[in-house]
Amino acid sequence: MPIIEKNIHNLKFQNNEDEILSFSKFLGKYLILYFYPRDNTSGCTKEAKDFSNLKLEFDSLNTVVIGISSDTYESHNKFISKHDLKIELISDIDNNLCQYFGVWVEKNMYGKKFMGIERSTFLIDPSGIIIKEWRKVKVISHAEELLNYLRKIKK
Repeated sequence: MPIIEKNIHNLKFQNNEDEILSFSKFLGKYLILYFYPRDNTSGCTKEAKDFSNLKLEFDSLNTVVIGISSDTYESHNKFISKHDLKIELISDIDNNLCQYFGVWVEKNMYGKKFMGIERSTFLIDPSGIIIKEWRKVKVISHAEELLNYLRKIKK
């Protein structure tokens, strides 16, 4: 079932300051939600740094970038501090957001099967509707790809 057309504003989340909020906080802005497997791993660190390095450009396009993983908010705070990240991170410890977006999937590494987050990104319009999704994301140039996509749709 495709995710497109779901309105996310009533969904609740825990931010890196341990606050429970809802996505209605971002009404009127574009929102990039990117799901990643784990804080402080090489690919996840590169992705977070790439988004952070482009934050001012995303800001200029009225766009907020939020990373989501099942790490704790304490882990997120250490990750943010260690790499001087400029983006908000959400803790999805119970995997409710991951399941809602369909990114909590069975994975297979070296023949061992386990459940985990499939690296995925969702673009939500200012009214709260998911307008585009990227699945099985490759980290290299992904942040730039999103920035270019936003520039294109905002012309």
